[in-house]
Amino acid sequence: MIEKARREGKRYINPVPTAIGGWSTFFKILRRYWTNRQERTPKRTLGPFRTDIQLYEIPPASGLRVTWMGHSTMLLEIDGVRVLIDPVWELRAAPVQWAGPKRFFAPPLRLEDLPRIDVVLLSHDHFDHLGAETLPRLARIEAAAEAVWVTPLGVGQILKKLGIQQTNELDWTESVRVGELELTALPARHFSGRSLFTRFQTLWASFVLAGPKHRVYYGADSGEWAGFKEIAEAYGPFDLTMLEIGAFDPLWADIHMGPDGAVRMFQSMGAKGLLMPIHWGLFDLALHAWRQPIERVFAVEGLKIWAPEPGMPTEVSEGTELRSEWWRPQQR
Repeated sequence: MIEKARREGKRYINPVPTAIGGWSTFFKILRRYWTNRQERTPKRTLGPFRTDIQLYEIPPASGLRVTWMGHSTMLLEIDGVRVLIDPVWELRAAPVQWAGPKRFFAPPLRLEDLPRIDVVLLSHDHFDHLGAETLPRLARIEAAAEAVWVTPLGVGQILKKLGIQQTNELDWTESVRVGELELTALPARHFSGRSLFTRFQTLWASFVLAGPKHRVYYGADSGEWAGFKEIAEAYGPFDLTMLEIGAFDPLWADIHMGPDGAVRMFQSMGAKGLLMPIHWGLFDLALHAWRQPIERVFAVEGLKIWAPEPGMPTEVSEGTELRSEWWRPQQR
């Protein structure tokens, strides 16, 4: 299953048959949306979360450190290389900034305060992963002046429209090396498109980031599929496996695995290293309560979880769990 992407005409297709829904799905959820009583957005103010930028002056002793900004945006420091993943500093994950899912808390640090960035990694073109206001700002700051931009096929054309001319577009199984870090694009079970009319026109991907001492898997957005096991066998084992847990629903289970699916896929990968839950805690993108994904993952016995507080540069130590509970009621 781990092979280059295929196309039908101009549309990329998933590695296995996948239903993504359309107008019929919209009408099915409309009634549930209006009658839903879940706490989909926090009732209390979260944070403020603040990143101590002075911590970046000292390299991580372990060689592996992550600053999770919420959802799927994070700064990964791995074996001397800094990778900014799916940067979104926007107020809303939407085509416009006056409507749409609004972030639960402010970014823990300003874009302009970022340390030196070696790689900007984009997994696909959806609004909660590719911020059209964020990226031009990022490209203009000194810290990202020498950054290598890495995307799946076709996403570079979106970046060109935003003024970013040089990108490394990868097909599934293709790699690019930055210093001692190799980044490899791999299949995911998802889709692309920044409107109903541009679906599947650019590729989506998960990524393996392999340095001389550490290996990290960024699962990005995906439904469950047997490819996770194959990826672990071919590219693992991983020190840290980042899998999405939020924005799930049975109606779109093929493209968002949710917390239960993340646990199953991590176990199918051998459950080696640590599981980092991502794609939760920042935007209301489904009908479930905003805490539900992390609550369900935390409730699984015997699972090695690595879940830091937003904005906190945190080292990853081999086999050492981290279970921040910033999201629980009355915390902070």
